[in-house]
Amino acid sequence: MNDTEEEMAPAVRSILAAARGRSGGDTRLSVDARSFPEAVAAAEAEGRVPVVAEVKPTSPTTDGRVESDPVDLAREMVSGGATALSVLTEPEHFGGSPDALRRVREAVDVPVLRKDFVLHEAQLDLVEADLVLLIARFLGEDLSTMVDAARARGFQPLVEVHSRAELRDALDAGAEIIGVNNRDLARLEVDLSTFERVAPDAPDDVTLLAESGVTTPDEARRMRRAGADALLIGSAIMDGDVRANTERFVRSERTRTDETNTETTQ
Repeated sequence: MNDTEEEMAPAVRSILAAARGRSGGDTRLSVDARSFPEAVAAAEAEGRVPVVAEVKPTSPTTDGRVESDPVDLAREMVSGGATALSVLTEPEHFGGSPDALRRVREAVDVPVLRKDFVLHEAQLDLVEADLVLLIARFLGEDLSTMVDAARARGFQPLVEVHSRAELRDALDAGAEIIGVNNRDLARLEVDLSTFERVAPDAPDDVTLLAESGVTTPDEARRMRRAGADALLIGSAIMDGDVRANTERFVRSERTRTDETNTETTQ
């Protein structure tokens, strides 16, 4: 275990240990990916907040497990206006599976992100997706190699960072889609100011996501004001009526505009 890993929460170290033991696919994949930046632009043009809604059965930071069919959840999220979906494929800590992602991607026409803890190239070949998550902190010096390996298969790599230094590493690795995770890896606590600190250093031509901790429309608007092109939202959508919850975030800016217009005419 290196010094960086020692600073991580026990749950994160457990996730990493499990990820190291998982194999990859038997054959190299070649993916015809649906463009995430184009989907974000289309949502903006239609006046929707670009939301990546996450199909997440469980996690180390949530209680219980959602037993609903992932395909049913995905369809409801898309009906609610989701620009893209994130599907967990990590089995031990998040209750995900490659089969769930495969079924979801076949059922919807929006880009689908594979949310997992991919540590070596063979693990990219487990299942087709439009985007694949690569976590800068976990990959370290291998980040650039993994970004290239993902692109060689047709994936759009979403590189996750937690700091300005990791943002620079992501940009040096050629990342064009970057997620800033507001949940730290040491205490698993959420701080929305993480995105606000990191986002100003991101160039305009990068598609920038705010990840974790967005639980209300006000927080969605806060992240958008700070420069988020899109929002990755999990628990706040999964908890309850996923279609209505998705729509609430997708319409968050329009709702505020409507409220403001109402106030000024009274």
